[in-house]
Amino acid sequence: MTGLLVNVDVDDLERGRRFYCEGLGLRVGRQFDGWVELVGRDAPIYLLPKEPGTEAFPEGTRRSYRRHWTPVHLDFVVDDIAAAIRRAVAAGATVESDISLHPYGKLALLADPFGNGFCLLQFTGGGYDEITVR
Repeated sequence: MTGLLVNVDVDDLERGRRFYCEGLGLRVGRQFDGWVELVGRDAPIYLLPKEPGTEAFPEGTRRSYRRHWTPVHLDFVVDDIAAAIRRAVAAGATVESDISLHPYGKLALLADPFGNGFCLLQFTGGGYDEITVR
């Protein structure tokens, strides 16, 4: 296997495009019939419009765009976490925790306008090498 693709469900494709481009610095790559590819990071992100209340999988949970939790989330590595927070909030993000300091850097928890949690991460010093177990 090779590659990694990230898919994010949104209930409004244009609002999703605007948030991820204006708020997180991505840009539109390819546009498809009903969905869009965003580029500018290590892996492309595909915004997939899905109606609220539809099943995420057969006989599974139904989509909700209220704030929700999933063990899978995106971390966006940034050069200036304070500036990145201001940009994301201006585009519609909600800050869920103030910047916390860790041996590897600064971390802030946010949510996008569709209820998906994500982190902004500014590495300092050696980044994750500061906590690597050898």
